[in-house]
Amino acid sequence: MEHLPKCAANFTPLSPLSFLDRAAQVYADRASIIYGDLRFTWSQTKDRCLRVASSLSQYVGRGDVVSVVAPNVPALYEMHFAVPMAGAVLNTINTRLDPRNVALILSHSQAKLLFVDYQFLPLAEQALSMLNRETKPELVLIHDDPSHTSGDMMTYDDLVRRGDPQFEGLGPLDEWDSIALNYTSGTTSAPKGVVYSHRGAYLSSLAILLLWEMRTEPVYLWTLPMFHCNGWTFTWALAARGGTSVCIRNTTATEIFSAIADHRVTHLCCAPIVFNIILNSEPQVKARMGVPLAHPVDILTGGAPPAPAVVTKMEAMGFKVTHAYGLTEATGPALACEWKSEWDGLPESHRGNLKGRQGVGALSLDSVDVKDPDTMMSVPRDGKSVGEIMLRGSGLMKGYLRDSSTTEKAFSGGWFHTGDVGVIHPDGYVEIKDRSKDVIISGGENISSVEVECVLYTHPSVTEAAVVAMPHPYWGETPCAFLNTKEKVKEEEIISFCRDKLPHYMVPKAVKFMELPKTSTGKIQKFLLRELAKKVSPTSGKLSRPKMKQQRKSSDDHGSNYVVARSRL
Repeated sequence: MEHLPKCAANFTPLSPLSFLDRAAQVYADRASIIYGDLRFTWSQTKDRCLRVASSLSQYVGRGDVVSVVAPNVPALYEMHFAVPMAGAVLNTINTRLDPRNVALILSHSQAKLLFVDYQFLPLAEQALSMLNRETKPELVLIHDDPSHTSGDMMTYDDLVRRGDPQFEGLGPLDEWDSIALNYTSGTTSAPKGVVYSHRGAYLSSLAILLLWEMRTEPVYLWTLPMFHCNGWTFTWALAARGGTSVCIRNTTATEIFSAIADHRVTHLCCAPIVFNIILNSEPQVKARMGVPLAHPVDILTGGAPPAPAVVTKMEAMGFKVTHAYGLTEATGPALACEWKSEWDGLPESHRGNLKGRQGVGALSLDSVDVKDPDTMMSVPRDGKSVGEIMLRGSGLMKGYLRDSSTTEKAFSGGWFHTGDVGVIHPDGYVEIKDRSKDVIISGGENISSVEVECVLYTHPSVTEAAVVAMPHPYWGETPCAFLNTKEKVKEEEIISFCRDKLPHYMVPKAVKFMELPKTSTGKIQKFLLRELAKKVSPTSGKLSRPKMKQQRKSSDDHGSNYVVARSRL
């Protein structure tokens, strides 16, 4: 058998570019992109991508980086195929970064071209002004109509017009070739350049389709930024299913509900902040757009686990919620709560708790485990023992660009160290308990901020909640809650509410009301809240040590299953 070598007939490098070829044949006349009044079919999309790739090949070579700053518009979708078809590497940049950070990314990635949507042209020009002439990429404008042109600047439409639709495309020479470069958000550390391979993107795209059970010819609404892990790989995965991308420039309740009604949207991905946009939309908007929905819409959400109360409200409106867990380094979603039919008959509150689990690993992963990072021993599968979530498999990144030491550390022991704290249940389902930096260590007890937040979300006035550590003169640190509410609520009311539902040591000792700071993908920026919490004084009073012991014992006696992690976490 060892004398049966690979050949052109039985082996080609795995690449999501093959999805476009298939879509153009199988779904040639099906809508690929809808954007306002603009419509493209899959045959037209392939034609446009080949033209852009042909034009790009005159400016970039294999392995060169092409950056883009744009919202969810058709050009950004097409570039996910056109750029790698030219042999280059796509770098989608967060549109909410400041000029300095955009300049840092352009410099570190050594980008040859920078595509920018007209809306973000001032941002791009400021960033470019900070670079040396030798490191400054050429600027290409993306615009919706001719009125947005800027002098003699080259435009995306110029590349489409000039390009050769018969261009064969370069494609990968090896499936380990790089296809995309994504920079981490930097919410817990300095941003790092995460490199994806064609192989990893291909496998991750198919894996998330299977894990989410996305059927053929879906209609997908782009509320998730395409710059975020390449739209969690759905930029490529939709081609594999012959899906239709409904692009919207602004993620508002009106645009979301209008798209669902007008185009019969079946799927969308989002950060939990989009739940707030939907749930807190004006009653007249919901009524006008037909809520509850006329047909079910699947939502895949990431970030912190949605509170059961939030899931219940979303599903009452007609959305089917699936929670996923992932990182930039995992090429988007790595785990998702794969629903079991035997859970259907459980009480609503229990089902909501189960939906908060991150679930099982995508098929692109070889293994998922929760381990003690010091000993690398697996924790017991009891749903209580806490450790670090670790991943291993072909869906992971190649590594960090020009940062071998950090890459080696992230992959030490033969596993990718996520830095996230979780448990694993007897059925193998993983449940995240916190980001490692968000665990609150109070008097030797480890408090999961996620669990406190879930309780806060059950308060009828709370729309957003974040809990972080606050310095305490006796316990070292205690929980501090930052809330956004529908109406004015007193701090004492929130603390009393939590005391009725939590062990007293987990109750926030201070509550502050504000608009919560977020990343461009809707994740609450807890590192900023931690800085604010350092200036807050506990307002609920000191508890004597003996009394605190008694309260904790009482809470345990009532069977509350809260995390008690090792002090090292």
